[in-house]
Amino acid sequence: MRKNRDTATSSPASSGVSIQQRRGSTTQNSGVGSIGLPVLGGRGRGVMSDGHMQRTFHEAMRQRRTSLPANSLSLNGAKVTGSSLSEAKGLIADMLMNKELPGNVASCLRAVTMLLEQRPLPLNGLLNDFGLPSVVENPYGGESMVVGASKPRISNITFSTVTSATGLPTVPAEPNKARSSSYWKTEASPSNNNEHETPVDLLRKISVSRKESGTHVDTVVTTIDGQRYDTRELDTDPDLAETAVWSFPIFQMSRKHPQTILSRLTYNIFQQAELFRIFKVSPIKFFNFFHALEKGYWEIPYHNRIHAADVLHGCYYLSAHPVRSTFLTPKTPDSVLTPPHPHHQHSSIMSQLSTLELMALFTAAAMHDYDHPGRTNAFLVQVEDKKAILYNDRSVLENHHAAESWKLLNKPENHFIENLDPAEMKRFRYLVLEYILATDLKQHFEIIMTFTERLTEIDVQVETDRLLIGKLLIKMADINSPTKPYGLHRQWTDRICEEFYEQGDDERRRGLPITPYMDRGDAQVAKLQDSFIAHVVSPLATAMNECGLLPILPGLDTSELIINMEHNHRKWKEQIELENGGSYEAQITCNGGTAVNGVIEEESASTSDSPDPRRDSPLDSDLSQVPFTICCSIAEEEYV
Repeated sequence: MRKNRDTATSSPASSGVSIQQRRGSTTQNSGVGSIGLPVLGGRGRGVMSDGHMQRTFHEAMRQRRTSLPANSLSLNGAKVTGSSLSEAKGLIADMLMNKELPGNVASCLRAVTMLLEQRPLPLNGLLNDFGLPSVVENPYGGESMVVGASKPRISNITFSTVTSATGLPTVPAEPNKARSSSYWKTEASPSNNNEHETPVDLLRKISVSRKESGTHVDTVVTTIDGQRYDTRELDTDPDLAETAVWSFPIFQMSRKHPQTILSRLTYNIFQQAELFRIFKVSPIKFFNFFHALEKGYWEIPYHNRIHAADVLHGCYYLSAHPVRSTFLTPKTPDSVLTPPHPHHQHSSIMSQLSTLELMALFTAAAMHDYDHPGRTNAFLVQVEDKKAILYNDRSVLENHHAAESWKLLNKPENHFIENLDPAEMKRFRYLVLEYILATDLKQHFEIIMTFTERLTEIDVQVETDRLLIGKLLIKMADINSPTKPYGLHRQWTDRICEEFYEQGDDERRRGLPITPYMDRGDAQVAKLQDSFIAHVVSPLATAMNECGLLPILPGLDTSELIINMEHNHRKWKEQIELENGGSYEAQITCNGGTAVNGVIEEESASTSDSPDPRRDSPLDSDLSQVPFTICCSIAEEEYV
């Protein structure tokens, strides 16, 4: 075998240099190899002094770029093949035959031989986007060093010279993103052929398969305030495995992790959407920000970190599941989620949004009620709170949430979006602010009407239309309580009522009139929820459902959100009848409203006082002074 290797003249797997040429045909030790080390002659004929060997070695190491791996094959992009490994082992074996080789050099060569005998590690997940290891070892000090690399740029994105009214660059849609195009594909496994698996089962399987393939963040991360996160534990959390389910056990998770529920859920969703990898998000800065964010939520019954996590989950669920919309073009024809009705097009909203828009939506959901004091906008305006003065009585809380959470994000230790380029940074900020401000119920019907008017013209390739869809998602997630199973809905109802009662107590202490439905001595929970569902939640849910933006799981004729909402609304109507006697319609008429052609019309005193269990109540003083009609012309009402 040795003779055959010595007489070989070339190898197709080598870089065009014969084995004989690599070894050198002279017995002199003056020749040097590609990294500056002398080439030893074969058969033990080359002799080198110990001092000369060490001087040459140190000179070669001094000239090397220590921030790059030693393997030159990684530098030139060549593939490591089995034949090239065999040649390397043969060369080392020839060197070790030199009996005069210094002991330390021989030991190193034997160690290299052992490494070459090991099975090569898979490159997926170990190399960065330029084919270099993410972490290399310093040959001098032995410490690990991170090889810097910017995040991959998507070639089909170009920033247009035409800007929007905000002065920000326009970003077209990304029709072929690696994330979205592979999102619904599972890795090959025998169980993938099970035709009876539900979309929820498949989403769980995708989650597990991705986590098993390796995480993009450090195993253990400790925030600046000492909070410890173990990503291995997060990746195996049974509660987080339920993120694909609409009845996500939010309260069960909050009891286990009362101080970190928002940061844990955000990590899980960022991992599912592969945002850590795409945007090269710093794990420590990510956890620094989202843990500081959740600490900034007050310990109040409703607008707390649990609600923020619930809204984030709602945005994820609504965007991740396929929908039957007429204006969404499927980007994954080989999706494992087979449409129940083949004539309907199936595509997830997530696959239509750019990765930047998706990260902005999730971030805005987590930020949207930051530092909420548990009082409505109307209350803050009435008592002339400093926030109301600062924001001129307009969208007081929404402006406050956006401004204060962005200040928190801009702290150097929290700035996890540091790898965005300037244009992306501007676009990201614009989107986050737009999403947060859209949660103000003053814009509720305006956004619904804008959407329904543009329904036949909506094009997901247009950024303004994608922004409008994103606003609908965060608004639906923000007021999703009546669309959850009754057990969850009832807990959220109890929480919002308690927060309203606390405001009523505050109004009583200040000598102010107690806002309707906020007097704990005159609780009218059923009427409050009936009005809120009929006049706020139902119009939005119906508009989204009719255009196919609400997910419909296989086996169902309509979205589970609509099914839950109708069930919950029916239960509140039944409770009204039990509390007051008579039919539901009679109770509505007795309360000052009239039923005309099946459309309930009431004065604002009873309807606008309906609290929003996800946001501020529409109990604003300006709303309570005008008629409130639930019909298509409601958006024409001017709220000053």
